[in-house]
Amino acid sequence: MRTVRALAAAALAGAALLGPASPAALADSPSPSTSPGEDSRSTAGPTEAGTTFRTAARFLPGQQATAQAATGDYLYWVFPADTGQRPTVDATVTLPDAALRHGPATWRVDVYDGLRRRQPCMYGTQSRAAAKETATVRLTCVLRPVRASADAWSDDPLPGSYYVRLTAVSLPDEDLGQPFTARLGVTTLDKGGAYATDGALAAPLVPGAKTADLAEADEKAGRPSAVEAAAPEDGWSSGWWSDRWLWTAAGGILAALAGIGGYVLTRGGRPSRVPPTA
Repeated sequence: MRTVRALAAAALAGAALLGPASPAALADSPSPSTSPGEDSRSTAGPTEAGTTFRTAARFLPGQQATAQAATGDYLYWVFPADTGQRPTVDATVTLPDAALRHGPATWRVDVYDGLRRRQPCMYGTQSRAAAKETATVRLTCVLRPVRASADAWSDDPLPGSYYVRLTAVSLPDEDLGQPFTARLGVTTLDKGGAYATDGALAAPLVPGAKTADLAEADEKAGRPSAVEAAAPEDGWSSGWWSDRWLWTAAGGILAALAGIGGYVLTRGGRPSRVPPTA
């Protein structure tokens, strides 16, 4: 009876240890941008887009960025992505009136990291052809999960700034310059320890980051550095912590409890060595 109680207590302890880690490991829904009590205006992003990497309009995941431009222009936005996150870029283009267009057009969205390396999409419709009668075009790009570190030869996504470029890559020459409206949003999934690594970057890949001396001067003057200005709302993660540590510790404890339980069971089954009485 005591053995059964000990094993039941061990099982309950293991469930309590694994309980806090389960939501982080199983979470597979976009991170909400606001809570029910927050102001809905916080979801509004910039109303203009840049025309180059250097002038890209910054916004945060969960916000909606909008822009009005002329067909043929390149539109740029930039958002932060941190370790363990998997960003999904969703762009919607409202095309000019069909009566003003002369043929089909192909639209495309591309994503680049802080080193301006184009990042491939895991899945999604990155490029779509729109017929002359089509009113809107929706493009989606699901990026790979962001890693804390990577080999120098690798193009794995790393924490830092990510640029989104939207443009029409193919259309009749007569349609160049016609107005259109674009809406862009980014959601992130927290993939947790499943994609964690042992290393970490010294600093996120944020263009315009300054040297240590200039960063110290900015700190004394009360000015935010480029890395701080480009950070997510809750700041950059340290890169070393993930829920993988919880699973590892819980697995070690459960293995020890299983060993103790096995020893108790086998020890209780041994025959008694009390010598018989005469």
